[in-house]
Amino acid sequence: MRWLLVVVVAACKVKDPPPIKEEWRDLFERDSVGGNYYASGDGYRVRKGALNAKGAHNHPLWLRAKLPRDVRIEFETWSTETRGDIKIELFGDGHSYDPDGGAYTATGYELIFGGWYNTKSIIARLDEHGQDVVQRTDLKVAPNQHYKWRIERKANQLTWFIDDMTNPFLQLVDPRPLEGMGHEYVGFNNWETDTWFDNLVISPL
Repeated sequence: MRWLLVVVVAACKVKDPPPIKEEWRDLFERDSVGGNYYASGDGYRVRKGALNAKGAHNHPLWLRAKLPRDVRIEFETWSTETRGDIKIELFGDGHSYDPDGGAYTATGYELIFGGWYNTKSIIARLDEHGQDVVQRTDLKVAPNQHYKWRIERKANQLTWFIDDMTNPFLQLVDPRPLEGMGHEYVGFNNWETDTWFDNLVISPL
């Protein structure tokens, strides 16, 4: 009986995708989120060939494949609301989430475009309300406007581009880069607003 239980448990365990070692794409041309992702809560679905996030309350949708240490991540994104608040988490642990709707401490870097009712955009190291944050307040999310994001990490520098791929939107230099075990995954994140993601491309650098 014990042997049978071990076999059943092993069979139920979902095998993780291999680490990303060459260009990896997700165009979301399907009817469900799929097995390449771990949903730490509700609020995510695939509709009309794109990933929709709404009302997830800081429960990221984690890509289960590990990221390269130095990487380029590109995707298209938009919000249907004047509140904006487009959000991802980068180099997190692949499973953590906000347990109580309080002050969320991430396990990676948070990139937020038009957060706080579309008043500011940030890159935050671990804590969006902490001290390790770079921000700007001059650009707002326009409802239904599609934006092209490109995020790159090289050495200790995290650079974020939106549409203009020559001039960084924001850049964070981290003297203690988040890397190794516990800092290997990317997650789409969301609080309440209706946000969308499409045409994800991840490339090792």
